[in-house]
Amino acid sequence: MEYSVKLLTLVKEFSLKGIVVPDNIEEIEVVRSDVSRPGLPLCGYFEYFEGGRIQIMGKMEMSYIEGLSYEKRVESLSNFLSRGVVCVVVTTNLSICKELVELCEKYKTPLYLTTDNTSYFMAALIASLNIHLAERIALHGVLVEVYGEGILLLGDSGMGKSETAIELVKRGHRLIADDSVEIKRVSAKSLVGSAPELIRHYVEMRGIGIVDIRRIFGMGAIKLSEKIDLIINIENWVQGKQYERFGLDDEYTEILGIKIPSITVPITPGRNLAVIIEIAAMNHRQKKMGYNTAEEFNKKLMSMYGEGKD
Repeated sequence: MEYSVKLLTLVKEFSLKGIVVPDNIEEIEVVRSDVSRPGLPLCGYFEYFEGGRIQIMGKMEMSYIEGLSYEKRVESLSNFLSRGVVCVVVTTNLSICKELVELCEKYKTPLYLTTDNTSYFMAALIASLNIHLAERIALHGVLVEVYGEGILLLGDSGMGKSETAIELVKRGHRLIADDSVEIKRVSAKSLVGSAPELIRHYVEMRGIGIVDIRRIFGMGAIKLSEKIDLIINIENWVQGKQYERFGLDDEYTEILGIKIPSITVPITPGRNLAVIIEIAAMNHRQKKMGYNTAEEFNKKLMSMYGEGKD
């Protein structure tokens, strides 16, 4: 599925100054996460040109245009803007020649100005577009931040995920999403989760109803989005099923083509799920820092076994 973002959303996000704003600006959408600097197109080369990209003009492009004669300047800009350019952004607060303004008005091409330098603006814009246009999926679950780790809780309805999220918030952690988690693939290795706007900051508790976490616990109890570091699958204890005891075998859950470390936690009456999740988060953080408790314990066992055998 192809996703899009309103051009005005990016304009507000980067505080761009409008030089030419066409009447249909509300309808203009960006569907490409890559951007272009139209050096070769301004020289007349259009073989691989794509107008759907935001076009960024910095010192090189503007200097080249200003060095042309009036006729050549109009010809170059006309050939460029007549190919369905979605938007042009001039960086570094450069002065804009009147021919560019007039032709943008003629072809109804949005023209904006930013004070940021070209390299910084391009990097920030691409990062933003990667998030806005990322491949995504919605899952039934709960996403919380525990000790800086993004923990996605999955399991059937009625397993106590929402109650556990509130208990974690009471213990100083933060809620990102309850019930429905919108997950975006923002890079080849990273997934970021957030809540749909309609239910953001809300938690449903059976018997009580909808609870506004932000109003009850304050702004420090919520977060808009978080990278998913660990998935915890919650299920009822099944008698006779073999559950991981040492943690030597790594498990993964694949979402949008990315494998995320995961564990399965069986629940029985009396188990404190919030404490278990805190321990899981700290243990996962230790692993990322290079210390694996299960492997260290296994080495000690093997060492003792070897000494006893001799």
